[in-house]
Amino acid sequence: MTEVFVNSKFMGTVEDASNFVAKVREERRLGNLTDNLNIYHNEKSDEVYVDTSKGRARRPLIIVREGQPLLTEKHLKQLEKNEISWSDLVKQGIIEYLDTAEEENALVAFFEKDLTSEHTHLEITPMAMFGLTTALVPYANFNQSTRLNAGSKNQKQALGLYAANYAVRMDMDVNLLHYPQAPLVKTIMHDMGDYDKHPAGQNIVVAVMSYKGYNMEDAIILNKASIERGFGRSTYYRPSIAEELRYSGGLIDQISIPDKDVKGYKTEHDYRFLEADGIIYPEAKVTEGDVVIGKTSPPRFLSSLEEYNLTAGTRRESSVAIKHGEKGVVDFILMTENEEGNRLVQIRLRDERVPEIGDKFTSRHGQKGIVGLIVPEADIPFSESGIKPDLIFSPHGIPSRMTMSHLIEMLAGKVGALSGRPINGTTFDAEPEEKLREELKSLGFRENGVETFYNGVTGEMLEAKIFVGSMYYLKLKHLVANKIHSRARGPIQLLTRQPTEGRAKEGGLRLGEMEKDTFVAHGASLLLKERFDSDKTVVPICENCGIIAIRDEYKGKSYCPICGENVEINDVEISYAFKLILDEFKSLGMYPKLQLESKY
Repeated sequence: MTEVFVNSKFMGTVEDASNFVAKVREERRLGNLTDNLNIYHNEKSDEVYVDTSKGRARRPLIIVREGQPLLTEKHLKQLEKNEISWSDLVKQGIIEYLDTAEEENALVAFFEKDLTSEHTHLEITPMAMFGLTTALVPYANFNQSTRLNAGSKNQKQALGLYAANYAVRMDMDVNLLHYPQAPLVKTIMHDMGDYDKHPAGQNIVVAVMSYKGYNMEDAIILNKASIERGFGRSTYYRPSIAEELRYSGGLIDQISIPDKDVKGYKTEHDYRFLEADGIIYPEAKVTEGDVVIGKTSPPRFLSSLEEYNLTAGTRRESSVAIKHGEKGVVDFILMTENEEGNRLVQIRLRDERVPEIGDKFTSRHGQKGIVGLIVPEADIPFSESGIKPDLIFSPHGIPSRMTMSHLIEMLAGKVGALSGRPINGTTFDAEPEEKLREELKSLGFRENGVETFYNGVTGEMLEAKIFVGSMYYLKLKHLVANKIHSRARGPIQLLTRQPTEGRAKEGGLRLGEMEKDTFVAHGASLLLKERFDSDKTVVPICENCGIIAIRDEYKGKSYCPICGENVEINDVEISYAFKLILDEFKSLGMYPKLQLESKY
């Protein structure tokens, strides 16, 4: 007897498991059972699992009977004429959804020509195993799976035209590529998804070679002239928002130029861009610290005593200024009201971003790299026909990653550029490499994609042949201008007196446990000491009981809270965080005794 489990609960037993499973599947295909049901017979453990639960990954397949798919030409014609729909095919038992368990009992063919009498299902298209972005990768079946995932992820981070109405939108943290292009090497998904309406990359000439070692470790080298012609140029948009909030007691924020008697008034220079209404004007060039919306708020805490006070009427400054490390041009100003009817002002800043060292670029095959050098056009290596690459890619990125499609795309792109047509690179159904090689040969180039190159500096012929072709490259949103971060002195946290964390808060870069080890290994003890005194503090300590003493600045002397005055007290340099934990111990009733020794 075979045990049957429904949604992981034991329900009973059946005598003939395979017959039972076949019957359930037949009833499901006839529509007598819900099409959400999946059934799986585990022959090794001789158990049958029926599942109708939520959250299962299921995929549609064409049912095959005696080596013939149930989907016929007649159905396809009806679909084209909109006489039947997808759901009709599911209802008629021509297409069914399998989950991962039932898939174990199925034998699925990729193509109709592969079908045998043993097959149970046929793929609608082999590309159906991919998501939308993965299907955009050309020649993906020549790639390693990990790189395919990376290529899919990278395309989501690429800059392009994200929305056609970007000019009237107030989106946070947005990038726009200035000259996006449709790819030369594309897949069927590019046509199905109208990719040419929102492209996110550019076709460029790529040479695979090393150049002065500046493209080692995944770095890439850009041609300065290509950047000057507009390659990878983008604009970064970011909004600033202010609203007039209402407080209890009828008090309200005010958007205007703050008066000089306002608490926290900055300087006249900071407010120089504000017009009479307290809002900046369009096309003003601003940098960090400049106020874009002037605003004052009522005093924070009103007590009964303060009401009779003269200072109670002073408002406090709460203007919106440009954050640390940002700059740009005021692009667009929006004045409206929010749901509560309060005045709302939004200001969009734009900043042109020209590719620089540290920006991130990638092909569609997960071959991402950082710009390591921007070379003047005169120094870039050139081919026999005078072609200068826009980008130099390191050959070391290929062997370990096995992204053959990266190389095939270069070859295909070269053919597409020379013959003036898009190349079909759909996964499992692409133009074969052999045909591309033949076409390249007929166009007067070497069929393997290599060319003779000359050193751009000396004019000497390079001894090796260089693989060169056209390729679709993407600029990713990880721009160095948004990530660059350093500080000398700056704000500290209230509790620990250590530097704040994060770029936005003008924070410090933490030197951790492991970084400490590198200094120790170098014997750089003074540098180590300097790095570790971000919260250095000097505290008086009682020699007798080892507790932190009290310094009375008014009387100019120190005394111990336990031993009194006539006891030796020494000043010791410690970290404030350490002093803090000693105080924490004391609050728990523990006695943290410090035993002092002579320094010499």
